[in-house]
Parts: sequence; C-alpha cells; structure tokens
Amino acid sequence: MLLCKIWIFGFLTSWFPSAFALDIDLKDYKTLQNASALVAKGLMDYYTGEQYGQTIGMFSWPYYWWEAGGAWNSLIDYWFYMQNDTYNDQVTQALLYQSGENHDYVPLNQSTVEGNDDQAFWGIAVLNAAERKFPNPPADQPQWLYLAQAVFNTMALRWDMTSCNGGLRWQIFTWNSGYDYKNTVSNGALFHIAARLAYFTGNSSYVDWADKIYNWMDHVHLIEPKNNDQKFVYDGVEATNNCSGPVTRYVWTYNQGLVMSGCAYLYKETNDERWYNKTKAFLDTTAKLFYNKGVLFEYSCQSSHSCNTDQRSFKAYYITMLAATAQLIPDFSERIMGLINSTAYGAAQSCVGGYDGHTCGIDWNQNGWDGQYGLGEQMAALEALVVTQAMNRPAPYNSTNGGNSTGDGAAGTQKAPTNLKPLHITSGSRAGAGIITCVVGFSIIASFLWLVM
Repeated sequence: MLLCKIWIFGFLTSWFPSAFALDIDLKDYKTLQNASALVAKGLMDYYTGEQYGQTIGMFSWPYYWWEAGGAWNSLIDYWFYMQNDTYNDQVTQALLYQSGENHDYVPLNQSTVEGNDDQAFWGIAVLNAAERKFPNPPADQPQWLYLAQAVFNTMALRWDMTSCNGGLRWQIFTWNSGYDYKNTVSNGALFHIAARLAYFTGNSSYVDWADKIYNWMDHVHLIEPKNNDQKFVYDGVEATNNCSGPVTRYVWTYNQGLVMSGCAYLYKETNDERWYNKTKAFLDTTAKLFYNKGVLFEYSCQSSHSCNTDQRSFKAYYITMLAATAQLIPDFSERIMGLINSTAYGAAQSCVGGYDGHTCGIDWNQNGWDGQYGLGEQMAALEALVVTQAMNRPAPYNSTNGGNSTGDGAAGTQKAPTNLKPLHITSGSRAGAGIITCVVGFSIIASFLWLVM
C-alpha cells in the first residue's frame, strides 16, 4: 500500500511539481518550521515502534538498528533548531528503551549482531541530547551524559592491541562478518565521542584518548596525507595483515564529518592550534569533494546511483557535524553556512515526492524529486533544513556553560569486555547436541501424529 501511494504521488508530482513544492525562505523562520515539520512527519512515517508487536525505537524494514539511533539524533536536532517538541516523548522513550539492560547500548536484541559503529551512533545521539539540553530523563533513569560515557567506556575496552598496534575492529563479536576489518567509522566515532566528552566534562583523559585514536588512524593511513593542506578519511583496512595492506580508499561524508567535527571540539576545549589546523584541512577537503554546484552529494556512490540503504543516510550525520563545527569555530562559520544554505534549497526542492507530497530524494541537484525515498533520505533532508539556524541557536552546551546532564566516568565498566573468543566445541558437546536433537525430533513427530489422529 505504501509503495502504491508513493508511485501515485510520484506520477502526480512529475506533472504538477509546483503544487507540492516545499516553500522555504532562509530569512523567514516560519517557512523553515513549516517545511521541516512536513519532512519530520515523513521521517516518522517509517517508525513502527508504537505499533502492536513491534519494538520501541526501531524503524521499518530494511532499516537497521544503528540507523534508528541516527534518526533519533536528527529528531533531537529538529527539536533544538525548530523549537518543535512534537516527537520529544518518542525520542526519550526510544533512547532509554534501546539502551539495554546495562544502559550501554548493547541491548539483548542486538547483542550478537551489532558492531562498534552501530553502538557509537546511539552514543552520539545521547551526546547530542546532553549538549543541546534536550529534556532530561526521569531521575530514576540513566541520564544522557551517563549513557554516552557508558558507550565510550565499553568501546574503549575493546581497543585491540593484538593487531595493528591498536584500533577498534568493525565488529564486536568474532562470528560476525567484518571482525577482521578495522574501519574508520568505528575508530572515527570513538575519536568523535572522546572529543565531545572532553568538551562536555573538561576531563583531560578524554583528550588523551582522542589523541591516541587520531594518531593510530593517521599511522595506519586511514587519514591522509599527513600535511594540513587537505585531509581525506578513508574507509578502513584489514587487520589480518597487521593493517599493512592496501587501505580501502572510499571517502564518505559521515567519516569526514566525524573526524572534522571531533577536531573542532578538541580545539574548542584545548585551544591547541593543531586541532584548528586539522579542522580547516578536513573542511577544505569536504568543500571541494562533496559539493556539486554548492549542493551536498555523496561522492563515493551517488554519481553511480549505487548508494545502498545505509549510505543514503550518511549525509544526515555529516550535516549535523558540519553545523556543530561552524558553532564551535566561528572563523569557519561564514564558509560553512554558505555550504549549508545552498544545500538546504537543493534539499527542499527535492522533497516533493511520495504519497504525502513531501517525500525527499537523494539527488538534491536534480530539479524536483528523483524518485528515490527512504528513512535516510528523510533524515538527510531534515538536517539540511534545520541546521540553517545553526548560528541563530546556542553552540553545544557543556558542564561550564549551562549543560545540566549528569554522568559517571565509570559508566559501562562494570562488565567484562565483549570481544568474545570463538566457542570451543568438544566431541562431548557434539554428542550431547545430537541427543538433544533426536529428542526434539521425536517430540515433533509424536506431536504431529497426535494432531492427525
């Protein structure tokens, strides 16, 4: 039914695009509020967590758990920049419910399949809640800062010295595909979270961790070149050859955003010129690589029309991190806001599709909707619209300038690290399993015979 409605309105909008166009004027806050409300509604059309038998915090298939964390992050930005609390209750409920039994974002329903990067995006969402002074949870629940610290601590416990002299593996568990890959999004996200915790808490141990992670990424060539003229952040490298093999040289918006904004947070916290220069180098690279006629696009897949479900959401994370960079380092704000504003107009004219008339596409340079749709497209377009107000709203709060979320530096450390070794199955175990299988099989047969008789 949803696909049918999307097709019908796609046909209508191809003939009558102006009838459904989102009208925005960056000098008129009300038009941004109205337009972003429609796009946010389109995002929430993918939410199934309030339906009978569905899981709180999760969106419809085929959107994985990690992207749900990203979607709630976008809705925090929507509340903050547009001052609209329509979805605040759902945001709070989702972030608390999915935090899991140990409040570290390793919930049982994901505990055998999630990767380090998956966990990190929920940590980034609760960090955003703390920095933007999103309404705090009830006093008997873990607070936003606590949850972010638990994510950092559990991820840091997985820092792997068995290969490559450090780094995080992509996957937490040995049985998952990708365990032997040390990727940038996992390590870049840990760097990013460390930088933001340093900024929020003032604790220099987070600065030390951020330095350590950045230097490791630089050493294994996930960040190149080493000078500050420009800096590319590549996808990852195999750990099986001690990270000496060829680096996977895909460049994604969200990886650049994670590292660039992490450097901006560190500069704001430490006033160390190193981080200022690195931020500028990453910004210079992104401005050249990710913009077509001033409008953001996903360089590594969009031109070839090959972006998968996950990759369609990457621009959302980059945009929110770009806006934070502008707020943290005013020297860059004019340049960044120019990129943000031109992108906002492109995104708005794309959001004219679907059965609702405000479904957003992925190609924001195309005139009108490109026929693409999904949770990632809605998230990215929503961020593109709301962050146009970045310089009209407060910079990220911290513990010294009004931030009021509370935490615990030891959050998440009460349990053992989760890099689990492969199961050792003995011949006795196999024999026992065979007996159990036989018993279960006979039980099924007996039950079937009883039913047919």
